Amino acid sequence: MARDLAGELAARPWDGSPIGYPDPAVEVVDPRFKPYTIGNASVERLMTGLRWGEGPVWFGDGRYLLFSDIPNNRMLRWDEQTGVTSVFRQPSNNSNGNTRDRQGRLISCEHLTRRVTRTEHNGEITVLIDSYQGKRLNAPNDVVVHSDGSIWFTDPGYGILLDYEGERAEFELETAVYRLDPVTGKAAVVANDFKRPNGLCFSPDESKLYIVDTGISPSPIRVFDVENGRLSGGGEFVNMGGGNSDGIRTDIDGNLWSAAGWGGMGFDGVHVFAPDGDLIGRILLPEPCANLCFGGRRKDRLFMTASQSLYSLFVSTRGAQTP
Repeated sequence: MARDLAGELAARPWDGSPIGYPDPAVEVVDPRFKPYTIGNASVERLMTGLRWGEGPVWFGDGRYLLFSDIPNNRMLRWDEQTGVTSVFRQPSNNSNGNTRDRQGRLISCEHLTRRVTRTEHNGEITVLIDSYQGKRLNAPNDVVVHSDGSIWFTDPGYGILLDYEGERAEFELETAVYRLDPVTGKAAVVANDFKRPNGLCFSPDESKLYIVDTGISPSPIRVFDVENGRLSGGGEFVNMGGGNSDGIRTDIDGNLWSAAGWGGMGFDGVHVFAPDGDLIGRILLPEPCANLCFGGRRKDRLFMTASQSLYSLFVSTRGAQTP
């Protein structure tokens, strides 16, 4: 008998009540996804009460997850050992994307101050960049760090479109993707043919960089070749169809895990694409997903910031991002 997936999802509780295995929220679209699923693991809602959750980043040395709640102007901390969520930083300057550098320091994109910052080990905050060629950045959005120490970030300007996630202002620069040189600290534009460059991530061997354009709906995810700090190519890797992407990550096998939203029940959540671009699986959520990361002791726990809530799912793979 064929499964009534829509009915199972509609009946599935999200409040922590027990559900039957396998979780109907984990959908195998292609048999290639099956090895990455765990039959007795379910999607867990870890907390709710956000306005727009974003930028999850795992701190394995402290066993906690940091993530942004942009409109509430705060960064939160979810503790793996206690399950308690607390305020890490408020105000956060409407922080959005977060990651860690090769020394384990927090790198954050801030909408309100229109800058990228680094939180030192002693808690002090260093401004890495807030302008380019004498003009203010728009509102840095998402950020990744290459193994050579360079910092790559997108600047679509969502934080200056409204006062809700920053402060309304005029654009001084074109929307673009930047690279901060690890030696000189100087910035260079590596891509400027996006309407709204958003989520980005490297392939496991860092030979490719994937970038989402959320200025186009449905969102295309483009893929570039990376060589000596420069990008080439940039063709479409996949088009989300029926909705939008946002944050993205790769696993150790090169599969691309993309946040998915604005497509409704049966679309919203996380879509998983094989290295050839085929959709192989979905993790379905009752609200749009903005971003994701791998964490946990073995980097096999997928954390998802989805609109008003934080979710997680144990999977049978590991995230490629470091540290």
